[in-house]
Amino acid sequence: MNKNEELIARREAAQLGGGQARIDKQHQGGKLTARERLTLLLDENSFQEIGQFVEHRATSFGLEKQKFPGDGVVTGYGTIHGRLVYVFSQDFTVLGGSLSETHAAKICRVMDLAMKNGAPVIGLNDSGGARIQEGVVSLAGYADIFYRNTRASGVIPQISVIMGPCAGGAVYSPALTDFIFMVEDTSYMFVTGPNVVKTVTHEEVSSEDLGGAKAHAEKSGVNHFTASNDVECLKKVRDLLTYMPQNAYELPPYPEKYTFNNSKLESIKSIIPDNSNLPYDIRKVIDAVIDDNSFREVHEDFAKNIVVGFARLEGRTIGIVANQPASLAGVLDIDASRKGARFVRFCDSFNIPLLVFEDVPGFLPGTDQEWRGIITNGAKLLYAFSEATVPRITVITRKAYGGAFDVMNSKSIGADLNFAWPTAEIAVMGAKGAAEIIFKREIAEAQDSNAKWLEKEAEYAEMFANPYRAAERGIVDDVILPEETRAKVIAGFKMLENKAETLPQKKHGNIPL
Repeated sequence: MNKNEELIARREAAQLGGGQARIDKQHQGGKLTARERLTLLLDENSFQEIGQFVEHRATSFGLEKQKFPGDGVVTGYGTIHGRLVYVFSQDFTVLGGSLSETHAAKICRVMDLAMKNGAPVIGLNDSGGARIQEGVVSLAGYADIFYRNTRASGVIPQISVIMGPCAGGAVYSPALTDFIFMVEDTSYMFVTGPNVVKTVTHEEVSSEDLGGAKAHAEKSGVNHFTASNDVECLKKVRDLLTYMPQNAYELPPYPEKYTFNNSKLESIKSIIPDNSNLPYDIRKVIDAVIDDNSFREVHEDFAKNIVVGFARLEGRTIGIVANQPASLAGVLDIDASRKGARFVRFCDSFNIPLLVFEDVPGFLPGTDQEWRGIITNGAKLLYAFSEATVPRITVITRKAYGGAFDVMNSKSIGADLNFAWPTAEIAVMGAKGAAEIIFKREIAEAQDSNAKWLEKEAEYAEMFANPYRAAERGIVDDVILPEETRAKVIAGFKMLENKAETLPQKKHGNIPL
């Protein structure tokens, strides 16, 4: 065998990972291999591999007899829709995708290149965790990755795709990245697995119930996007990247072609019910304002009382934060505040303007919320909006009550433009509660206290349950018809294109974590 033939043979061996038998087992479990996933994720023939022949250097517990080219992770770079990205894809067919010293070094190598060249990093996770036989050097490898995740945060987009097990210390790298995708039935994340949980707390729970895609999408909020299989998941990743810039120093891509169905300008008029106590779906309002089929909701199954996601206006990427009256009347609670704050900070990091649709009756009351810290958690959303320097526009569709009005991107915390629909009610609280406090004595002394209450409630509503008091004070910039919203918002963002705002010089703020 000559030298060229040897190279070709080595390449072929690397392509097989842990061998054909293990590849077959991966397929039988409904999962693609590490290399098949990269083929689907990246543009055709764009992948350039780095570290194909790396092998581990461990000799304990017979590891010297178990060496595979690449050491359980495929790393390199390629393009998605023609734009540079860096990738790593863990190979479960090689020692269960376990992370060794050299495995970690390969991941760190592409992360370092991504930072130097200002391009996103996408990690496809499918690993049994730290390689136990290597001991502390494996743990140090994880720490090297965590450190880079943190340094890269807010500089380049980081996306984690969980396509198999991700347990123990391994979960903290995805947790430090911007967005997490999970595949139903074949992926799970947890710090401690079902066996440890049973030993310590005596709870019986399956891997899926403890840390599957559904559990993290609905209960913990760890998972941002869920897919039914590997192929669908990777398509979603490709799509999401079209809404993001390459790094914090660039703007998102700007497709000049877009469509907007003008009939939506008519439909928007009838979305809000005449009775202000009835719910409606804020997504219908969003859809009637943005480019057709451009909304990509984030955290769709978590904290449903707030809706966040990416959309486009005349082709330009924007981030949307909206109270959802169809869930818990749109109140802000702990989970909604955390969800909104995290999304706002991502958009601000990557130059994505923010559009807020506000219909909020207040913060959720109750001992559970207070004892679990609604004060500091609500302050996270307040902090995120106040800190954001990207263009910010708010549209008040209906209720804007109390402190929640302030928190939802009010002008007083730095919003650039605030619009209100004629249906807007901007007040300290709802008319019923306000009348009970303000006119308490009159109601108590009236012969028919109930009738008096209704009378005073109507009096308060006429006085405050409208947008005009706020408009008189300049707290709202304009009262607009619903069908005017798209045009007003587009004009507003165009006016704000060259907005330049800097924060006071400091190392960093102390967000109420």
